[in-house]
Amino acid sequence: MWMDNYLPINLFGLLLQSVLIENFLLANFLGMCTYLACSTKLKTANGLGVAVVFVLFFSGILNWLVHQYVTKPGALSWLSFIGLDASQINLNFLEFLLFISVIAGFVQMTEIVMEKLTPGLYLTLGIYLPLIAVNCAILGACLFAVTRDYPFIPNLIYILGSGLGWWLAIALIASIREKLATSDVIPALRGMGITFIMTGLMSMAFQGFTGIKLANPSGEKSSAIELKLPDSKAEMSSPE
Repeated sequence: MWMDNYLPINLFGLLLQSVLIENFLLANFLGMCTYLACSTKLKTANGLGVAVVFVLFFSGILNWLVHQYVTKPGALSWLSFIGLDASQINLNFLEFLLFISVIAGFVQMTEIVMEKLTPGLYLTLGIYLPLIAVNCAILGACLFAVTRDYPFIPNLIYILGSGLGWWLAIALIASIREKLATSDVIPALRGMGITFIMTGLMSMAFQGFTGIKLANPSGEKSSAIELKLPDSKAEMSSPE
């Protein structure tokens, strides 16, 4: 439940996989609306990236618990300690609704904290801050984690790496767009055109990490075909 067959090297590989190989923006293209709207300034991109990491990390933990103890088939069997036999109840159809409710709650908390501590950044982000609640990257990371049935600790690493990967992607494109603002770009490509081109080039660059295979747990069965060799001690009967 906590680690299963995962070793520290597997956790490190899972972190690299979620940040670089399966980057939610550059590999799955999730969360593109806030990525394009809030990536004109590096300061704004960093503020939004921190908010996404915070919301994704804590909502990912709660959503894992919701899946394990509420919506997973047979998850309500723990109610037997109060005399209720709920092992046959399947609330999987409520998973999307509960996940989004948890994410929306943490977005509201993040909005309140940012309004008190960083009012300038809060005003800069504007409507895009509450839109984190419907950021498909956050919901996608939570769903990917429960679909792959990660144990608790690998789930933490995966959702943390997914948030850091999203932050890395938006920070990179924001720094590039700041440079492009003073560069001689073809008029037809200014704005979204050159942004999409740079996003595609970044995505191709991140695909160079595809060969890293460290995230598989040590106890996972190999898919290689086993060849059965004949027993060397077997007696061979000669035809008469």
